[in-house]
Amino acid sequence: MTEYEKLHSGDLYLPGDEEIMKEQLACLDKLYDFNMTRPTEFDKREKMLSEMFAEIGEGCYIEPPLHANWGGHHVHFGKNVYANFGLTMVDDTHIYVGDNVMFGPNVVLATAGHPILPEFRVKQYQYNMPIHIGKNCWIGAGALIMPGVTIGENTVIGAGSVVTKDIPANVVAVGNPCRVLREIGEHDKEFYFKNRKINL
Repeated sequence: MTEYEKLHSGDLYLPGDEEIMKEQLACLDKLYDFNMTRPTEFDKREKMLSEMFAEIGEGCYIEPPLHANWGGHHVHFGKNVYANFGLTMVDDTHIYVGDNVMFGPNVVLATAGHPILPEFRVKQYQYNMPIHIGKNCWIGAGALIMPGVTIGENTVIGAGSVVTKDIPANVVAVGNPCRVLREIGEHDKEFYFKNRKINL
């Protein structure tokens, strides 16, 4: 198995491999061009994202700057995904995001990790584990989603959380490490923020 073939296997590999770097740099050139677009160039941005990402549905909007190891090459977005400023995706392997997901500013989705043993890190070994985020999730500002994590649909991840383990569907989860605070329920049908009642 080549180093390139190990990208999506979960095995240890060397990311500085010549074949990997050649393809990765081409992706990063596209990302650079995307980040240099003007706010008024909406159609241009949309077309560029469709070429950069593995998959991207209708109605998605990403506020530059976007940071991604492979420029979105291994990222799969559903429909109507919104990402605020500074989304970072360490997309050395696949990231799957469902429909209607919202990312606050400066969220990090990191699929890559390095061995704990320093002898392997000295040689710059790396491994990658995919991330899955279900539909209708809200990932709060500054949240960090670690390699291999799955977040269930409709879930809210609080700002600044560090998500190291899977989080189920239909919950509010916060903290470092991120833990389930409560289920989404009847209270949320009446109040949208603290004691502010929904009046729509």
